[in-house]
Amino acid sequence: MADILQEALEKVREINKKYEKPKIHTSKGVKFALLMLRLYLIFLVCVLAYKFFTLVVGGA
Repeated sequence: MADILQEALEKVREINKKYEKPKIHTSKGVKFALLMLRLYLIFLVCVLAYKFFTLVVGGA
C-alpha cells in the first residue's frame, strides 16, 4: 500500500514540475481580470462565512 502511494506521489511531483512555469504569456488586462476574479471569490467566501456564523449564533 505504501509503495502505491509513493508512486502516485512521485507522479504528482513529476507533473507539478513539468507545469511549474506557465507557457502562456498573459497581458496585463488578463492578469488584472484574474486578480479581480480572485478578490471576488474571496469576498463571496467571506459573505458565506458571515452568513453561516450569523445563522449559527443568532438564529433566524
